[in-house]
Amino acid sequence: MRYAIFFTPPAGNPLTLAATQWLGRNAFSGHPVEPPALRGLTIPEIAYYTALPRRYGFHAALKAPFRLSEKMSESMLLRHLMRFAGTIAPFAVERMEVARLGDFYGLVPSCPSEQLLFLAAAVVQEFDAFRAPLTEEEIERRDPHGLSAAQLANLHRWGCPHVMDEFRFYMSLTGPVAPAIMTVLGPALEDFFAPVLQSPMEIANLALFVEEESGAPFRVHSLHPLGRISRRRTA
Repeated sequence: MRYAIFFTPPAGNPLTLAATQWLGRNAFSGHPVEPPALRGLTIPEIAYYTALPRRYGFHAALKAPFRLSEKMSESMLLRHLMRFAGTIAPFAVERMEVARLGDFYGLVPSCPSEQLLFLAAAVVQEFDAFRAPLTEEEIERRDPHGLSAAQLANLHRWGCPHVMDEFRFYMSLTGPVAPAIMTVLGPALEDFFAPVLQSPMEIANLALFVEEESGAPFRVHSLHPLGRISRRRTA
Protein backbone atom coordinates (compact mmCIF):
# COMPACT_ATOMS: atom_id res chain seq x y z
CA MET A 1 0.00 0.00 0.00
CA ARG A 2 1.14 3.53 -0.77
CA TYR A 3 -0.11 6.83 0.64
CA ALA A 4 -0.04 10.33 -0.80
CA ILE A 5 -0.93 13.74 0.57
CA PHE A 6 -2.75 15.67 -2.12
CA PHE A 7 -5.09 18.59 -2.43
CA THR A 8 -8.50 18.05 -3.93
CA PRO A 9 -11.71 20.02 -3.42
CA PRO A 10 -14.58 18.26 -1.59
CA ALA A 11 -16.61 15.65 -3.46
CA GLY A 12 -19.57 17.97 -4.09
CA ASN A 13 -17.53 20.95 -5.27
CA PRO A 14 -18.47 22.01 -8.84
CA LEU A 15 -14.83 21.82 -9.94
CA THR A 16 -14.50 18.29 -8.54
CA LEU A 17 -17.70 17.22 -10.28
CA ALA A 18 -16.52 18.62 -13.62
CA ALA A 19 -13.06 17.07 -13.29
CA THR A 20 -14.57 13.75 -12.23
CA GLN A 21 -16.70 13.72 -15.36
CA TRP A 22 -13.76 14.68 -17.57
CA LEU A 23 -11.46 12.02 -16.08
CA GLY A 24 -14.17 9.36 -16.07
CA ARG A 25 -13.70 8.30 -12.45
CA ASN A 26 -14.71 9.51 -9.01
CA ALA A 27 -11.72 9.28 -6.64
CA PHE A 28 -14.01 9.55 -3.60
CA SER A 29 -16.26 6.61 -4.48
CA GLY A 30 -13.96 4.83 -6.91
CA HIS A 31 -16.83 4.54 -9.37
CA PRO A 32 -16.52 5.18 -13.12
CA VAL A 33 -18.28 8.24 -14.50
CA GLU A 34 -19.70 8.78 -17.99
CA PRO A 35 -17.36 11.14 -19.87
CA PRO A 36 -18.71 14.34 -21.45
CA ALA A 37 -19.68 14.71 -25.08
CA LEU A 38 -17.31 17.29 -26.57
CA ARG A 39 -17.22 18.55 -30.12
CA GLY A 40 -14.21 17.27 -32.02
CA LEU A 41 -13.34 14.52 -29.53
CA THR A 42 -14.61 10.95 -29.42
CA ILE A 43 -15.29 9.09 -26.17
CA PRO A 44 -12.38 6.67 -26.86
CA GLU A 45 -10.04 9.63 -27.44
CA ILE A 46 -11.01 11.22 -24.14
CA ALA A 47 -10.57 7.88 -22.36
CA TYR A 48 -7.13 7.43 -23.92
CA TYR A 49 -5.78 10.86 -23.03
CA THR A 50 -7.17 10.77 -19.50
CA ALA A 51 -5.97 7.25 -18.63
CA LEU A 52 -2.98 8.39 -16.55
CA PRO A 53 -4.67 11.08 -14.38
CA ARG A 54 -7.78 8.89 -14.07
CA ARG A 55 -5.80 6.34 -12.03
CA TYR A 56 -4.62 9.01 -9.59
CA GLY A 57 -7.89 10.93 -9.38
CA PHE A 58 -8.37 14.69 -9.55
CA HIS A 59 -5.70 16.24 -7.36
CA ALA A 60 -2.65 18.43 -6.93
CA ALA A 61 0.30 16.53 -5.46
CA LEU A 62 1.87 17.90 -2.28
CA LYS A 63 3.58 14.79 -0.88
CA ALA A 64 4.13 12.29 -3.69
CA PRO A 65 3.04 8.65 -3.18
CA PHE A 66 5.16 6.83 -0.62
CA ARG A 67 5.34 3.58 1.30
CA LEU A 68 5.10 3.92 5.06
CA SER A 69 8.27 3.60 7.10
CA GLU A 70 8.42 0.44 9.22
CA LYS A 71 8.36 2.66 12.31
CA MET A 72 5.07 4.28 11.31
CA SER A 73 1.45 3.17 11.02
CA GLU A 74 -1.60 4.45 9.20
CA SER A 75 -3.18 5.59 12.46
CA MET A 76 -0.04 7.59 13.30
CA LEU A 77 -0.11 9.19 9.87
CA LEU A 78 -3.78 10.10 10.22
CA ARG A 79 -3.31 11.65 13.66
CA HIS A 80 -0.34 13.69 12.51
CA LEU A 81 -2.12 14.83 9.36
CA MET A 82 -5.15 15.93 11.36
CA ARG A 83 -2.99 17.91 13.78
CA PHE A 84 -0.86 19.46 11.04
CA ALA A 85 -3.86 20.52 8.94
CA GLY A 86 -5.26 22.31 11.98
CA THR A 87 -2.21 24.56 12.16
CA ILE A 88 -2.56 25.89 8.59
CA ALA A 89 -5.11 28.62 7.90
CA PRO A 90 -7.29 28.04 4.83
CA PHE A 91 -6.86 30.37 1.88
CA ALA A 92 -8.01 30.78 -1.71
CA VAL A 93 -6.40 30.73 -5.14
CA GLU A 94 -7.98 33.63 -6.96
CA ARG A 95 -8.27 31.89 -10.31
CA MET A 96 -7.34 28.57 -11.89
CA GLU A 97 -6.89 28.12 -15.63
CA VAL A 98 -6.33 25.36 -18.17
CA ALA A 99 -2.68 25.32 -19.26
CA ARG A 100 -0.44 23.24 -21.47
CA LEU A 101 2.43 21.80 -19.44
CA GLY A 102 4.92 20.30 -21.86
CA ASP A 103 2.97 17.62 -23.69
CA PHE A 104 0.02 17.39 -21.28
CA TYR A 105 -2.71 19.64 -19.88
CA GLY A 106 -3.65 20.60 -16.36
CA LEU A 107 -5.18 23.28 -14.18
CA VAL A 108 -2.75 25.84 -12.73
CA PRO A 109 -3.10 29.09 -10.78
CA SER A 110 -3.30 32.10 -13.10
CA CYS A 111 -0.94 33.98 -10.74
CA PRO A 112 1.88 32.70 -8.49
CA SER A 113 0.80 31.89 -4.92
CA GLU A 114 3.31 32.09 -2.09
CA GLN A 115 0.79 30.40 0.20
CA LEU A 116 0.68 27.34 -2.08
CA LEU A 117 4.47 27.15 -2.21
CA PHE A 118 4.69 27.40 1.57
CA LEU A 119 2.01 24.73 2.07
CA ALA A 120 3.67 22.32 -0.36
CA ALA A 121 7.12 22.73 1.21
CA ALA A 122 5.71 22.36 4.71
CA VAL A 123 3.88 19.13 3.80
CA VAL A 124 6.99 17.64 2.18
CA GLN A 125 9.13 18.35 5.23
CA GLU A 126 6.55 17.54 7.91
CA PHE A 127 5.71 14.08 6.59
CA ASP A 128 9.07 12.90 5.34
CA ALA A 129 9.58 10.90 8.54
CA PHE A 130 6.60 8.73 7.52
CA ARG A 131 8.16 7.82 4.16
CA ALA A 132 10.10 4.60 3.66
CA PRO A 133 13.36 5.12 1.71
CA LEU A 134 13.07 4.68 -2.03
CA THR A 135 14.24 1.37 -3.42
CA GLU A 136 16.66 1.27 -6.35
CA GLU A 137 13.76 0.19 -8.57
CA GLU A 138 11.67 3.17 -7.44
CA ILE A 139 14.54 5.55 -8.15
CA GLU A 140 15.02 4.10 -11.64
CA ARG A 141 11.30 4.50 -12.40
CA ARG A 142 11.74 8.25 -11.88
CA ASP A 143 14.32 8.40 -14.70
CA PRO A 144 17.18 9.90 -12.64
CA HIS A 145 19.35 10.36 -15.75
CA GLY A 146 16.82 12.85 -17.14
CA LEU A 147 16.73 15.02 -14.00
CA SER A 148 18.59 18.23 -13.28
CA ALA A 149 21.10 18.32 -10.43
CA ALA A 150 18.53 20.01 -8.15
CA GLN A 151 15.83 17.51 -9.07
CA LEU A 152 18.15 14.57 -8.47
CA ALA A 153 19.08 15.96 -5.05
CA ASN A 154 15.38 16.33 -4.23
CA LEU A 155 14.71 12.75 -5.32
CA HIS A 156 17.30 11.36 -2.92
CA ARG A 157 16.47 13.75 -0.07
CA TRP A 158 12.68 13.96 -0.28
CA GLY A 159 11.64 11.01 -2.47
CA CYS A 160 10.38 13.23 -5.30
CA PRO A 161 12.28 15.45 -7.77
CA HIS A 162 9.61 18.13 -8.12
CA VAL A 163 9.54 19.67 -4.65
CA MET A 164 10.84 22.81 -2.94
CA ASP A 165 12.26 25.16 -5.61
CA GLU A 166 11.28 22.66 -8.31
CA PHE A 167 7.62 22.53 -7.22
CA ARG A 168 4.73 23.69 -9.37
CA PHE A 169 1.12 23.40 -8.28
CA TYR A 170 -0.98 21.75 -10.99
CA MET A 171 -3.97 19.46 -11.28
CA SER A 172 -3.49 16.98 -14.14
CA LEU A 173 -6.20 16.64 -16.75
CA THR A 174 -4.41 14.50 -19.35
CA GLY A 175 -1.45 12.28 -19.91
CA PRO A 176 0.91 12.97 -22.84
CA VAL A 177 -0.98 14.45 -25.79
CA ALA A 178 -0.02 14.00 -29.43
CA PRO A 179 0.78 17.34 -31.13
CA ALA A 180 -1.83 16.73 -33.82
CA ILE A 181 -4.69 16.78 -31.32
CA MET A 182 -3.54 19.68 -29.13
CA THR A 183 -5.35 22.23 -31.28
CA VAL A 184 -8.61 20.39 -30.57
CA LEU A 185 -8.03 19.26 -27.00
CA GLY A 186 -6.84 22.58 -25.55
CA PRO A 187 -9.88 24.65 -26.61
CA ALA A 188 -12.23 21.78 -25.67
CA LEU A 189 -10.82 21.72 -22.13
CA GLU A 190 -11.06 25.50 -21.81
CA ASP A 191 -14.70 25.46 -22.89
CA PHE A 192 -15.60 22.52 -20.66
CA PHE A 193 -14.00 23.91 -17.49
CA ALA A 194 -14.82 27.61 -18.03
CA PRO A 195 -18.11 27.53 -16.03
CA VAL A 196 -16.39 26.15 -12.89
CA LEU A 197 -13.30 28.36 -13.03
CA GLN A 198 -15.09 31.66 -12.50
CA SER A 199 -14.81 31.58 -8.70
CA PRO A 200 -11.69 31.37 -6.50
CA MET A 201 -10.62 27.85 -5.53
CA GLU A 202 -10.65 27.35 -1.78
CA ILE A 203 -7.65 25.54 -0.33
CA ALA A 204 -9.46 24.37 2.79
CA ASN A 205 -8.28 20.81 3.33
CA LEU A 206 -5.55 18.27 2.80
CA ALA A 207 -6.48 14.89 1.36
CA LEU A 208 -4.97 11.52 2.15
CA PHE A 209 -5.07 9.28 -0.94
CA VAL A 210 -4.26 5.58 -0.89
CA GLU A 211 -3.14 3.02 -3.46
CA GLU A 212 -4.18 -0.28 -1.92
CA GLU A 213 -1.89 -2.40 -4.10
CA SER A 214 0.67 -1.74 -6.80
CA GLY A 215 -1.00 -0.36 -9.92
CA ALA A 216 -4.42 0.03 -8.29
CA PRO A 217 -6.34 3.28 -8.73
CA PHE A 218 -5.78 5.85 -6.00
CA ARG A 219 -8.81 6.79 -3.93
CA VAL A 220 -9.55 9.45 -1.35
CA HIS A 221 -9.11 7.95 2.10
CA SER A 222 -9.99 11.10 4.10
CA LEU A 223 -10.14 14.89 3.97
CA HIS A 224 -8.53 16.93 6.75
CA PRO A 225 -9.84 20.51 7.14
CA LEU A 226 -7.34 23.32 7.44
CA GLY A 227 -7.39 25.89 10.17
CA ARG A 228 -9.26 24.33 13.08
CA ILE A 229 -6.47 25.03 15.57
CA SER A 230 -5.84 28.47 14.06
CA ARG A 231 -9.52 29.42 14.40
CA ARG A 232 -9.68 28.02 17.93
CA ARG A 233 -6.66 30.06 19.02
CA THR A 234 -8.12 33.22 17.44
CA ALA A 235 -11.40 32.67 19.26
